[in-house]
Amino acid sequence: MMSDPEGAGQAAASPSPSASGHRSPQAAPPAPHPLPLPVVDNHCHLDMGRDGADRPDLADTLAAAATVGVDRVVQIGCELESARWTAQVVTQHPGLVGGVALHPNEAPRLAADGLLDDALSEIEALAGGPRIRVVGETGLDYYRTGPEGRAAQHESFRAHIEMAKRLDRTLQIHDRDSHDDVLATLADVGAPERTVMHCFSGDIDMATECVRRGYHLSFAGTVTFKNARALRNALSVVPLELLLVETDAPYLTPSPHRGATNAPYLIPLTVRAMADVLNVAVPTLCAALSANSERLYGPW
Repeated sequence: MMSDPEGAGQAAASPSPSASGHRSPQAAPPAPHPLPLPVVDNHCHLDMGRDGADRPDLADTLAAAATVGVDRVVQIGCELESARWTAQVVTQHPGLVGGVALHPNEAPRLAADGLLDDALSEIEALAGGPRIRVVGETGLDYYRTGPEGRAAQHESFRAHIEMAKRLDRTLQIHDRDSHDDVLATLADVGAPERTVMHCFSGDIDMATECVRRGYHLSFAGTVTFKNARALRNALSVVPLELLLVETDAPYLTPSPHRGATNAPYLIPLTVRAMADVLNVAVPTLCAALSANSERLYGPW
């Protein structure tokens, strides 16, 4: 989940305010052309609405995604309430597996109230469920949290890394304006065998280092943005066997619908943009994305 909805400090595009001062509802983008082979949305938040809207209907969301070739989804709950919700819904929908964690921006608030240890214990209990395949998103976020909260973020991040290793779960990393410290912490604690840089936002040098370490890099709709040339350069050095795609819904909607509510059915726009950057056929990329997801998370 991105704290700044459209990433990299960019203002989110949104409908113009009406005369009453309220935002007018924005129509859902049309469904893109279906993918030739099925893929996985590696990271989304189906418990969240955008701009104060209610959460979307889960069955409808999954059905719409399946019609364009997104037949499996990794639902991420990164606060206690959303983690509990995630642990429940993944048992009810065969297209879902889940991840649970405390978002790095949650850690300082919980620590200030003396609740961080208890919250981490509950997350670990939830992460033991058979359809919870991910510990995450966890990591560091220096965009929303100032220096006074960083000790709690580091404590929480290290605890989640160790949790993923104890439970043999894939680790999904949130990294916002904290690239060097994220990489240093993973090296110091020891990254799990399966580590994913969710919504990768680094440059080509960071991507090269992640590839060297064997981390998977997951790209969201940000890679389609006109001002994201550095991100596309980073994508270009990632081998197919380390690539994933995600929405981070309801935010980070790919172009040309930036600012609208994102959902898994819009993944084809990002996949086709990635294929263009990589100069590979769309079916080839789809097959790699699906195989990588199954290797990381097991069968749905």
